[in-house]
Amino acid sequence: MTLLTLLLCGLINNPIQAQIEEGPRAQSVYAELAGPGLLFSANYDTRFSKARNGWGARAGAGYLSADNNSILTLPVQINYLLGKQGKYFEVGLGATFVSTKGSNNDDNFFVFDDASTTIGTMTFGYRYQPIDGGFNFRASLNPIFNKSNFIPYYFGLSFGYTF
Repeated sequence: MTLLTLLLCGLINNPIQAQIEEGPRAQSVYAELAGPGLLFSANYDTRFSKARNGWGARAGAGYLSADNNSILTLPVQINYLLGKQGKYFEVGLGATFVSTKGSNNDDNFFVFDDASTTIGTMTFGYRYQPIDGGFNFRASLNPIFNKSNFIPYYFGLSFGYTF
């Protein structure tokens, strides 16, 4: 957590010497397996300025239902893309709202209580996002945490489209 804080403070206080890739603001939609959405999520990502890299944000939703049990996740993150020519290192910090509903039937494989919580999420990864749009790909390490737990080795993989 300290490393992420230092990195984000450095990005805010020292606008990295790497060039911002001017052009239309990058926007992406993608499906993600694991990652900040925990199981599976559909996401939208955008840059805050007319650039392909730099500061941006993502928001998504995930839902899974089986045996009268369900889980809903809503991940949101602020992120920064460092790199050029469609190949970026991504760093992000955010939160995921998690809501579970369950049937308390021991015959079910999945058994959830009716509960909701919010967990913290981080992203450190590679993003391929073409400058002129098209197929995008992301692979990331996504530590997750709350007030009593920290899971440093959680991963995410996504595929989508950049426009």
